[in-house]
Amino acid sequence: MKLVGEAVDEVRIHEQKQEPELKRTKYIWLKNETNLKAEQKETLLRLKDSNLQTGRAYRLTLALLDLWTLPHILADVYLREWIGWATRSKLAPMVCLAKTIKQHEEGILRWFHSRMTNGLLEGINGLVQAAKRKARGYRNVQNLIAMVYMTTNKLRILALSARRS
Repeated sequence: MKLVGEAVDEVRIHEQKQEPELKRTKYIWLKNETNLKAEQKETLLRLKDSNLQTGRAYRLTLALLDLWTLPHILADVYLREWIGWATRSKLAPMVCLAKTIKQHEEGILRWFHSRMTNGLLEGINGLVQAAKRKARGYRNVQNLIAMVYMTTNKLRILALSARRS
């Protein structure tokens, strides 16, 4: 979804040179509609259904958001239809985005079956990187490995004096 937002913003940047009403509307297109202020909502409603390229790109974004609410049986068909729609839009950033999504289609559709992301691994990687920063000055790799284990596990190590009591 990050790439989708960037593609919409690219379309807006190119189009705002000819359409001055798009100036200062960056965050209107990028924010969730429920988080917009009343004035921003009015502007979005006025612009999104107009004959602007940015409006078309935004409608593509909304259509892709609907993908995540579908049952897994329909997701693959819907994603392929969305890729076709984005390709036919002839908006260069959206066509490039469609190619990227096509390359990662298998992984995107796998989420519907497993509901797993790599978020857990990214969190553990952050903890490992923090342990590496703490490990400056350790004499050997074994001490670093021990620090990684101590940082990433959820065990509570009790002080020796507390155990003897």
